[in-house]
Amino acid sequence: MIYFLNLFITGIRLGCRFVIERRNCLDNRVAMIAIVVEDQRSVDELNHLLHQFSPYIIGRMGIPYQKRGISLISVAVDAPADIISTLSGKLGMLKGVAAKTVYSKLPKEAVK
Repeated sequence: MIYFLNLFITGIRLGCRFVIERRNCLDNRVAMIAIVVEDQRSVDELNHLLHQFSPYIIGRMGIPYQKRGISLISVAVDAPADIISTLSGKLGMLKGVAAKTVYSKLPKEAVK
C-alpha cells in the first residue's frame, strides 16, 4: 500500500510520467500534432511539454517561417488517445500557440 501511494505521489510530481510508464501499448493510437507558434515567448513552455511527453513522441520537425515570424512544428506520437488529447490541449492553451491533432485509422490488429 505504501509502495503504491509512493508511486502515485511520484506520478503527480512528474505529471505524465506515472501514466506514461504504466500504459498498455495495445490501446495506443498513432497521431500527428500540428503546432503553429506565433509568440516566440512560449517556446520554452512548449519544449518543456514536449519533453514531458517524450516517451510517446516518435519524431518531430520544426520549420521557422521567418517571413511571417512564426514557427511550424509537426509532432508524430504513438500513445493512448487521452494522452494525445491532453498534450494537444496543453499545447493549445499556451499563449500564441495553436495545435490540431489528426489520428490514424490504424486498426488494433496492426500493432506488433
